[in-house]
Amino acid sequence: MTTSKNQSNSIRKLTFSAMVIALYVVIMGLTQSFSFGAYQIRIATSIYALAYLFPFLIVPLGLANLLSNLFFGGLGFFDMFGGGLVGIATASVVYLLRKYHCSPIWIVLPITFIPGLGVATWLSYLLHIPYVAMATSLCIGQVVPGIVGAILVMVLDKKISHEVAYER
Repeated sequence: MTTSKNQSNSIRKLTFSAMVIALYVVIMGLTQSFSFGAYQIRIATSIYALAYLFPFLIVPLGLANLLSNLFFGGLGFFDMFGGGLVGIATASVVYLLRKYHCSPIWIVLPITFIPGLGVATWLSYLLHIPYVAMATSLCIGQVVPGIVGAILVMVLDKKISHEVAYER
């Protein structure tokens, strides 16, 4: 019976991961007009915050970033795979915040600075823009998704806690 329960749990995680990847890509598609500009306000990156509640999403969130850069980015290999690695790094740090019992408000920092500083490393090279200017622009654009991600987790955490308490 335990195998069946484990298999059911794996299927749920896989299904949820697929839905989150799809949601990330759809949000990027709907917001691409301001997700790739001078100030890249990538609302989809607020979804990285879900790793705080669901650590199994770390790799799927990186894959979601890779896919969105493939479909909408147009800057090639470094942007696709670099974005995927930045997604994994960001989601990992978000999870570590939960692991070390930090408040969800701290989610603003990794969602702002890991993509902002990380993505600037190759975009500054590809676009021939000085790193400091590129990193500043990206970090400014990531503040909004960072705040949205923190709020998302605070709302969901209360909802999930309430649901678990109700089931007891």
